[in-house]
Amino acid sequence: MEKGWEMIFMTAHEYKAEMAKDLLESAGIKIVVLNQHDSAYQNFGEYKIYVAEENRNEAINLIKELKGE
Repeated sequence: MEKGWEMIFMTAHEYKAEMAKDLLESAGIKIVVLNQHDSAYQNFGEYKIYVAEENRNEAINLIKELKGE
């Protein structure tokens, strides 16, 4: 990933990545979703959510709400 971006969330489930994406984008935070799922074997790999470093703390707090922490 390019400099200036930080991974704040990782999941093996596409629906959780979509929920995190929708939550962060609705808060006005730009994100990048890196899909590392194997195209042949959907049980392997992760979805990683990256945000700009300046949005890190706000994004982490929003994700905590999503996780119920």
